[in-house]
Amino acid sequence: MIDLARRTLLIAAGALAAHRLVGMSMAAEINPTAALTYPYAVPPLPYDYNANEPAIDTLTMQLHHDKHHAAYVSNLNTALKDHPELQKHALADLLARLETVPEAIRATVRNNAGGHANHTMFWQVLGGKGGEPTGEVKAAIERDFGSLDKLRADLDQAALKVFGSGWAMVLVDRAGTLSLVSRPNQDSPWMEGKAPLFGNDVWEHAYYLKYQNRRPDYVAAWWSVLNWPAIGARYAAAKDGTLSI
Repeated sequence: MIDLARRTLLIAAGALAAHRLVGMSMAAEINPTAALTYPYAVPPLPYDYNANEPAIDTLTMQLHHDKHHAAYVSNLNTALKDHPELQKHALADLLARLETVPEAIRATVRNNAGGHANHTMFWQVLGGKGGEPTGEVKAAIERDFGSLDKLRADLDQAALKVFGSGWAMVLVDRAGTLSLVSRPNQDSPWMEGKAPLFGNDVWEHAYYLKYQNRRPDYVAAWWSVLNWPAIGARYAAAKDGTLSI
């Protein structure tokens, strides 16, 4: 009986340890001013996989980061393997000069470089506690949208209007002015030389395991894990001209 109880305890402890390992990533800060260059790599999450629970479940974070994002990076590196003239460009610069990419690989580069850029931004602005911004970001939101509530309503509407897969984003320019945009598929604002401050991924892979077809529920919950300090760092970098992704 004692052996059985001890065995049960050991199994439970092992399961708990495994769960903790599954819920963790190699936490590292994603630097908004670091130029992403070839060969591209998926940045480690700056928090544990379970950091966005319950808004975004652990398994979705694992699959989204380790599988979907990793596939964009792998496909992009493969496409550029035989094009050293393109390998010299940082990711944002590559996106801004898509017209110079050979037609044979242009669509692949567009989709996968865009996916890499969009997701690198996405991971950086999550892992927070939601709430309200402070400082310059708060002032900019109130100046350009009237209030956080108005920005939230407008961004949510943009996210819900995306047909199929895409993104809804807040852009920031060198003057610190904010604006809204939505993009289909993995198109990135960097393709037009515009910098995303933060944004929401409304591809089904971002939410379907937990929310199924209830995109509005996901869009509403997403605000609860926004990382306003990280967004503030991106805002400062944008005004300095050093925001790179």
